[in-house]
Amino acid sequence: MLLNRSERKFPRVIVIGGGFGGIEVARRLKDKEVEVLLIDRNNFHTFQPLLYQVATGTLASDSIAFPLRKMFKSQSNFRFRMAEVLRIDKDAKVVHTSVGEFDYDYLVVASGATSNFFGNANVEKYSLGMKSIQEAQNIRSYVLQNLEEAVLRKNADDRERFMNFVVVGGGPTGVELSGAIAEIQLHMLKKDYPELSKHEMNVYLVEGLGEVLAALSDKSSRDAKRYLEELGVKVILNTVVKDYDGLTVTLSNGDQIPTKTVIWGAGVKGQFPEGINPELLQRGNRIKTNGQCQIIDMPGVYAIGDVAATVTEKTPNGLPGVAPVAQQQGKYVADHILSILKNENNTEDFKYFDKGSMATVGRNRAVVDMGKFHLKGFIAWCTWMFVHLLSIAGFRNQLVTFINWTVKFFTKNSGIRLIIHKYHRPDPLMKTTEETEQV
Repeated sequence: MLLNRSERKFPRVIVIGGGFGGIEVARRLKDKEVEVLLIDRNNFHTFQPLLYQVATGTLASDSIAFPLRKMFKSQSNFRFRMAEVLRIDKDAKVVHTSVGEFDYDYLVVASGATSNFFGNANVEKYSLGMKSIQEAQNIRSYVLQNLEEAVLRKNADDRERFMNFVVVGGGPTGVELSGAIAEIQLHMLKKDYPELSKHEMNVYLVEGLGEVLAALSDKSSRDAKRYLEELGVKVILNTVVKDYDGLTVTLSNGDQIPTKTVIWGAGVKGQFPEGINPELLQRGNRIKTNGQCQIIDMPGVYAIGDVAATVTEKTPNGLPGVAPVAQQQGKYVADHILSILKNENNTEDFKYFDKGSMATVGRNRAVVDMGKFHLKGFIAWCTWMFVHLLSIAGFRNQLVTFINWTVKFFTKNSGIRLIIHKYHRPDPLMKTTEETEQV
């Protein structure tokens, strides 16, 4: 049972979101004279950098998820509620959720981001996002479903839509996902589907800029593009998706690609409950904060991670939406709250320390930037695996992931090719009631 404000011995810090930033706040407040309440719609933390491996069958979903209650089982000042957060009342200092209302003394909004389709209703309707375990499982099922459908078609022209896979967005998500799908084409297709030819399957990566991995160094960008092309990925640059009707992708250069599968990784936008002043929203639907991660005109309320735009003279466009930013902000905010409780005048702004960036492009292929140092190929791939393996929550998950990676390395075989629940995408040939009435 959670006590009301008047009954509590210590101030309450509510954290919305069990992502990288949220769990760092809670961890940092362990054994401190505060009450921590974490609220999330799921009862687990997701290691998002490996979602693409769930989507392509390398890992099971429970390998990259860890129960939040178990994560904090030894933290006596921690409580968790699985709920949807509906609204923040900044005047009453109350968070309204699907399971009740909770008052707070300090609030940290770490609710993360979702796919940004930039207002394109058709693309949003028919493409697949990849920001959650559920979406990653949908991708895995739908890719396999389309291969099963392709087997039923005797004519190569009839199979084309089922064997073309389009990934939109040349950031780490798009690069890693398209590389993984290409490896399915190279190493798995003939084993599981002898009726199909790997030459019939095509993987496209569409990017609006002139390079992939634009946030990394020029060397990494060039190496990643070369690795993708070696795997057979058709990289299309300086091009955006104009439309997708569920059967054909129309590109800004006028080209069309017949496909049943479009995976969207071209952008994200912040997601958060009502109660935030719309005037504070920045590009990507991110909440503008000051240098101390505090939301303007909301005393005691912070925003961190993908949902926040920490705008200062040194970071006029905010910080990148990557896990290390959220983690470092989580630690900073927890320390900032504690300094306030100690009546210390902490005016130092948050400073992000960039430890480097990396991306993998399939087996033995990766790129790593660490300051002025650039790694590529097998060494970069080993570095990528080591860093990600240590970052996964739970020894069991680390062990299972290591075993899966080892088996795949020696066998070139991705083992989890199960369609547990069929993904039912809207049928492009069936009009909705509203569309029918318009006709």
